[in-house]
Amino acid sequence: MVREREILGTGKYLELVREDGWEFAIRNKGSGVVGIIPVTDDNALVLVEQWRAAIDGPCIELPAGLVGDEDDAEEDMLVAAQRELEEETGFCAREWKWLYEGASSAGMTPETVHMYLATRLSRVGQGGGTSHENITVHVVPLDTIEQWLAEQRKRGATIDIKVFGALGIARGAVDPLD
Repeated sequence: MVREREILGTGKYLELVREDGWEFAIRNKGSGVVGIIPVTDDNALVLVEQWRAAIDGPCIELPAGLVGDEDDAEEDMLVAAQRELEEETGFCAREWKWLYEGASSAGMTPETVHMYLATRLSRVGQGGGTSHENITVHVVPLDTIEQWLAEQRKRGATIDIKVFGALGIARGAVDPLD
């Protein structure tokens, strides 16, 4: 099947495409996306918060990032996950488990996210992201996280939907490979 693709606009990071009547965005940089579910030895989930222009406000998220966006198109997914965890949160993990890959927003982008569970964490830095990011790190006990998330919503933060999906995995109640 031949698809007719039209480029509607190209920015520094995204391209807007129309294909067979559908419009969607494609990233110009990077070869993939990784997301991390970092769980401390004392059963806390490490989350990040940053202002997001698309929602015009703060967003509570799992640590995540682009693979190969630093001029290394061949970067390994796990290596990218390890790099992003340390950059964004200041934590390193001694144990990593690949969980699954899935669409981030199938109606808007062909992008998929490779999710990893990171455990046996140790703090090696402050986190906060790279020079163009302003990330706040939150270490939230799993036994009070729903209340904490509700408080964040009340103050006006958006909670990324992947955080809710990560809770069962972080608590060990859900194994996505079963």
